[in-house]
Amino acid sequence: MYDDTIAAISTSAGEAGIGIVRLSGSEAVAILRRIFRTAARGQVPLESHRVYYGRAVDPSSGAPIDEVLALCMLAPHSYTREDVVEIHCHGGPVPLQQVLHATLRAGARLAMPGEFTLRAYLNGRIDLAQAESVADIIRSRTDRGLSLALKGLSGGLSRRIRELRGELVRLLAYLEATIDFSEDDVPEEDVEGPLVHCLDSVGQLLYTADQGIVFRQGVRVAIVGRPNVGKSSLLNALLRTDRAIVTEIAGTTRDTLEETANFAGVPVCLVDTAGIVEPSDLVERLGVERSRRAIEEADLCLMVVDRSIPLCEEDRSIAATVAGRAAIIVANKADLPPGVSREELESLVEGAPVVESSTVDGRGLEELQKAVLQAVFSGRVLQSDELLVSNPRHKVVLERAGSHLRDALSSLQAGLPADCSASDVRSAIDALGEITGETATEDLLESIFSHFCVGK
Repeated sequence: MYDDTIAAISTSAGEAGIGIVRLSGSEAVAILRRIFRTAARGQVPLESHRVYYGRAVDPSSGAPIDEVLALCMLAPHSYTREDVVEIHCHGGPVPLQQVLHATLRAGARLAMPGEFTLRAYLNGRIDLAQAESVADIIRSRTDRGLSLALKGLSGGLSRRIRELRGELVRLLAYLEATIDFSEDDVPEEDVEGPLVHCLDSVGQLLYTADQGIVFRQGVRVAIVGRPNVGKSSLLNALLRTDRAIVTEIAGTTRDTLEETANFAGVPVCLVDTAGIVEPSDLVERLGVERSRRAIEEADLCLMVVDRSIPLCEEDRSIAATVAGRAAIIVANKADLPPGVSREELESLVEGAPVVESSTVDGRGLEELQKAVLQAVFSGRVLQSDELLVSNPRHKVVLERAGSHLRDALSSLQAGLPADCSASDVRSAIDALGEITGETATEDLLESIFSHFCVGK
């Protein structure tokens, strides 16, 4: 299946200065020759890693399609370790599609999602964890998310996993030797110590997983409260732009509005909601229903109250809805004289910190961002150079490997035969291999690469 030549548009849709059609496979250069013409007479040698100017043409009629630059990267010095060709066209949809169709008529096959990176993995240029980091780079929404993805691509996690697997393989070899040969023929070695060390290593990686996943995927934060307490003003202030309509009229927001902000490298999806009141019409009822759903789906709730007036029954009703969830009380309109005590605000939702803010003069906004991060990370401060597990799949695999190692340690401490511990150690080795790809199944590969974009 992967011995043919594939082609795809590798740049995003829409108008741009440049668009790229990429080919990979043994016939990539031959296909380029069928659709590319230069001003030079005779056949151009098309040397590796040199750029050539010319025209893309229809392979059947020779009719010109676009002025282009052509770049060849011959195996193994390419992204896929196959012959790779890039055709740089003008970045409009029509020339890109026509050049792509020309490559298909000249003998290429349309690439499947992620197939270029899949070939890079299958040809040994990168491992599976690095391949997943490629997708993370493309999807990163903050500088910190990009930094984590680049560390993954450089192989930081892969090296740690390979070291851990190597230690377990050596341990398994000893356990199997004690099974196959009498104990008199095998020098006694410490097994419990290395098992504990490996289990600790897995635990250290898992300790970073929830934080790493937050940097990769972000968090969902619902801004809730009764009408006219300043929810939309707070959204605009946190985004530093007028995204939501703000008026003196209560109930301006009738639907949820979502925008993403960057809080110290964490993508925070802020969801502005309609004021939660007893609905008086169908539209208001639908808005309130969506607000309640936003609370259920959120990782964190910012419950906004008007600090300049006493709390009302509606505030307490919303607080009851938020109770039991991660929440922060935002005492808004702090630029006005207070109408409610700090004690009342702190007792509104048990365990929820209170941040006083003003969207008029900006006070409290920086403190609110810090409070959000404090809630998200449960107070833990991560070092900038710390290796983070940021992929949910990796977290699940590490949890499974840890479970097998605990079982192996329990069997050893209970004095059970060595083959009991060996079986669990072998399972842990196989689980860790799913991260780097040594033990990845075809179904797993299909699941991972199907989420890539076409052309990458």
